[in-house]
Amino acid sequence: MRYGYKRPTVCDNDVTQQLVQVNLDDVHEEKHGLAKNREVFEELLMQLTTEDELYVQNIEVLADSTQQLIDVLQIAERDEFTIIFLDECMCSTELFKKSLLDGLRYFSKLQSIFKRHASTFALQEAKKRGTVIGRPKKSDVQMQRAIEMYYSKQYTLHQIKEETGISKSTLYRQLDQ
Repeated sequence: MRYGYKRPTVCDNDVTQQLVQVNLDDVHEEKHGLAKNREVFEELLMQLTTEDELYVQNIEVLADSTQQLIDVLQIAERDEFTIIFLDECMCSTELFKKSLLDGLRYFSKLQSIFKRHASTFALQEAKKRGTVIGRPKKSDVQMQRAIEMYYSKQYTLHQIKEETGISKSTLYRQLDQ
């Protein structure tokens, strides 16, 4: 049987661009792109049997880390089903035949893809919870005071930092704007 698996990715958050070019018997879709609680995927793995084919748009859809990819590939090898990666134009059986050097190059490239995927979805979740992302803003009052002290030429940068809490680099960054 030909199965498909889709889940949100950095490049396709609403899952509309995945598996559109293949005709499948059954498509399973995860509702989130996070690494944990991938219940739909776990159920699908339990369903797959010998000679089944699992189609995914790319490796990023299937795994969030190199170790997770290795685990899934081992399950595919043990249960004798094939995973087809459409964007990479390869299948799991080809991956088993790659040389060590080719494999290392490929997995090195995958590491950056996995990190980007994980950090993007983690940031989205943090924003949903109301977490402020990025460097905290310095007080406008203190910044204005530091600028005035700087232009008065009566204070050293060390004195400005001690009185306002604005560092030299922050002050210069603000002056450059």
